[in-house]
Amino acid sequence: MAEFVIRKARETDLPRILEIYSHARAFMTQNGNPRQWGLTGWPPEGLVKSDIERAISFVIENNAKVQGVFVYLYGKNIENTYNTIEGSWYGSEVYGVLHRIASSGEVKGVGKAVLDWAYEKCKNLRIDTHPDNKIMQNLLKKCGFEQRGIVHIEEDNDVRIAYEKI
Repeated sequence: MAEFVIRKARETDLPRILEIYSHARAFMTQNGNPRQWGLTGWPPEGLVKSDIERAISFVIENNAKVQGVFVYLYGKNIENTYNTIEGSWYGSEVYGVLHRIASSGEVKGVGKAVLDWAYEKCKNLRIDTHPDNKIMQNLLKKCGFEQRGIVHIEEDNDVRIAYEKI
């Protein structure tokens, strides 16, 4: 298993982060999930820059090379999308959220390492993914997340399957 270091993303990481997101879009399209990010070029560069400036963007390194990127938030009612769910949450108003997880595809285990790191930070962790993203759904189940319902995403007016681990 690869050894990983997770740290806050820096402005100098931007080119590599954009490269990783580009790879992730292509990977999702090739694996039956073209709508989640592929149709809109998600996430846009401006949002990625904003995530870094807001200090909510993190990178995961292996051998001092950035191999993945994600957004982590923690607090009370931090994700407006999660206020309305077709289903229910187990946890409280205070929770952690992961968004925009992407891997370079060069090293195995990036997704699991991100999920494990975030769960260590917060024992009430939420995430959502597109119904076509079978790879992420399988990883979430393998890592102990339970499907909690459906949420609707403003950015693309599409549904996402919501998961939670407590």
